[in-house]
Amino acid sequence: MATAAQWIQGARLRTLPAAIAPVLIGSAAAYEMGSFLLPNAILAALVALLLQVGVNFANDYSDGIRGTDDDRVGPLRLVGSGAASPEHVKRAAFGAFAAAMVFGLVLVVITQSWWLILVGLGCVLAAWGYTGGKNPYGYMGLGDVFVFVFFGLVATLGTTYTQAGQINLPAIIGAIGTGLIATALLMANNVRDIPTDMQAGKKTLAVRLGDKHARESYVLMLAVAILLVVILAPARPWMLIVLLLIPACLMPAWLMINGRKRKSLIPVLKQTGLINLGYSVLFSAGLVLTRGF
Repeated sequence: MATAAQWIQGARLRTLPAAIAPVLIGSAAAYEMGSFLLPNAILAALVALLLQVGVNFANDYSDGIRGTDDDRVGPLRLVGSGAASPEHVKRAAFGAFAAAMVFGLVLVVITQSWWLILVGLGCVLAAWGYTGGKNPYGYMGLGDVFVFVFFGLVATLGTTYTQAGQINLPAIIGAIGTGLIATALLMANNVRDIPTDMQAGKKTLAVRLGDKHARESYVLMLAVAILLVVILAPARPWMLIVLLLIPACLMPAWLMINGRKRKSLIPVLKQTGLINLGYSVLFSAGLVLTRGF
């Protein structure tokens, strides 16, 4: 039986900023349009957090039963380490998905946007299909695309829409930016796992790009995400405060390019998660300051 501490480790709390970031940005974009709704923002955050936890447990289960995590370097995996049974981890994943769907349904009822039910179902299917099922798309190198779409575009624009009933340019730019950083986090994780993923037949984008180009793509994604705010600067000068995040990106970027030992890349995951959170806070602050309190 896994301990409570091990279950918390298995939930991989370091990945949760990737769930909070798009909700912050989407809510700030709604605020700029004079349409911020706190209850809707809270519901969106709960849906995003529960989906992220569900994804983490689902990946733990699917990779564990496939043997992908048998020789893993990094945070504890419940199934791979033998700390918890595959069935218990699978139930935890579906429990998180079910809770996310309940909060999502409440949000649908409040906004009367019934088509969002299809979006929610798509999110759950994408979360499970990353490493689950007979043909997991994460094993084909498509995981990065889905992370960008769902943890960037869908989460951010969906948050804005459920508050404002429309989307705007800041929401789009923010969605692309936070999506790129979330994808960079996944890339850092997958670069670290290239040797074991190749052995397990898991052809992630990092495996397909090769070690050198995968590392370079991480730096490129961070750079594009941060520099995109320049597009908003002419009408919203406060958005340039996002550039203050550049110094925080230097260390993880250096580690990605120069860290040859797999363990040396572990800190990059936490640092990238914090960068995503910092990006969302600064981006949101820029929009709030532009409109004024």
